Amino acid sequence: MFGYKVPAPDEAMLISGGRAAGNAPFRVVTGHGAYIMPFFRKVRFLTLAMCEAEVEERCVTQQGITLNVRAVIAFKVGNDSESIVSAGQRFLSDQNQMAVLTGRIFAGHLRSIIGSMTVEQIIKERQKLATEVLDGSKEEMIKIGLTVDALQIQSIDDGALGYILAMSAPHNAAIQQQAQIAQAKANQAAAEAEQESQRNQAEFARQTAIVKAQYKAEVDKAQAEASQAGPLAEAQAQREVLAMRTELAQRAAELRQQELVSEVVKPAEAEAERVRILAVADAEKMKIQAEAAASHNRVALDRMLIDQLPEIVKQAAQGLSGANLTVLNGADGLGQMATGLVGQGLAIFESLRGGLGQQPSGNGSDQIGLNAPPDEH
Repeated sequence: MFGYKVPAPDEAMLISGGRAAGNAPFRVVTGHGAYIMPFFRKVRFLTLAMCEAEVEERCVTQQGITLNVRAVIAFKVGNDSESIVSAGQRFLSDQNQMAVLTGRIFAGHLRSIIGSMTVEQIIKERQKLATEVLDGSKEEMIKIGLTVDALQIQSIDDGALGYILAMSAPHNAAIQQQAQIAQAKANQAAAEAEQESQRNQAEFARQTAIVKAQYKAEVDKAQAEASQAGPLAEAQAQREVLAMRTELAQRAAELRQQELVSEVVKPAEAEAERVRILAVADAEKMKIQAEAAASHNRVALDRMLIDQLPEIVKQAAQGLSGANLTVLNGADGLGQMATGLVGQGLAIFESLRGGLGQQPSGNGSDQIGLNAPPDEH
């Protein structure tokens, strides 16, 4: 549109020729456009962008040592209308003068502040130097409508004097010594690490050799066992078969021995015992017959009983021939059995005599086997 102007985002549009707010000589427009009446209004633009000023100044310290100081200042026109009016009145016709004037202002404050400090303070407290320069120049910069965003001191040197170098020599020597010590420690650590690595490699090689040897031994053992497994298994099986056969033979022998005892020994022992008992009975019979013959009062009766005694003992002994007796105490038991049978025969004999009213005499002259045979004459 004809007569309508819009400033750039980093510009302030200054409109003169009309009334402005307050005592300002022109109207300030930022961020939007405005209609400009031709021939009656005049428009100019003031930059609000960031600007830079460099300062290279020779400054004398409190110790009288000359230092070359180089600094960079970042500044711009303030955003408020008052700062824009102040800067417009001073720099609108030649805006490059803002950097020149800013450099001169900071150079003066830099010389003043460095003059009150020592070289050691300047070197060690460079940020403090920059802060004091900013604080000292802030009021003057505000008066001309400018604000400082940053001050960076880039370098400080004493030329060929060598003061700063001498000042840093002890520190440099200490640092060099520390560096040498650190390097020596690093070399020692590297050597120790190398030795440790070699030891580890040797140990690893040794362990590997041991493992390989053990593995080979296990493989050889497994192969030997595998090759011997067939014959060993067959031999073991044969041993087990022989052991089982031996055990069966022993059991068969024991069983046969028991059968022989039951079928041969026991019946033979019973028959022998029967014969012995009969022999004892016959002997007793003869004895009783002799004693009865000697007694004139009981000859007939005793003879009759004597004749029956072998039959009584025989009947008692016949049961032994077919009986399956178990004698616990061997020959003594058999003797005791025979004696019992004979005793039972004699007890029967005495009972028969008593039953017939013939008691043995008290003086023993009538007892069997004690009296001599009577004289027939």
